[in-house]
Amino acid sequence: MIGRLNHVAIAVKDLAASTALYRDTLGATVSAPLPQPAHGVTVVFVELPNTKVELLEPMGEASPIAKFLERNPDGGIHHICYEVEDILAARDKLKEQGARVLGDGEPKIGAHGKPVLFLHPKDFNGTLVELEQV
Repeated sequence: MIGRLNHVAIAVKDLAASTALYRDTLGATVSAPLPQPAHGVTVVFVELPNTKVELLEPMGEASPIAKFLERNPDGGIHHICYEVEDILAARDKLKEQGARVLGDGEPKIGAHGKPVLFLHPKDFNGTLVELEQV
């Protein structure tokens, strides 16, 4: 069902400082900031030869990332994202097998302009999983 690892997302308090760390210290290619108001975050993507790292900064106190950063003041890995061919078929199969889909269960458009869903971390070894349709 799952395909390639699309990205690993890291929650950060200061997107500009984190972008500079990856760009200037590690020499990575980093995208411009991309506000995602529907998800309550601003993101940048660190481009790697085999995948991406997504840096997430909260857009205000209501952002789910803000709550994560309250519990993890230094930031940290927030979720991993896998690609799927058919997000609705993947959702339905996962639900049949007892996995919990977060929110209303309907895909939303993610930062890459493609449908995404999130799966409950308690169902996946304590890891929040994002599925993105390719």
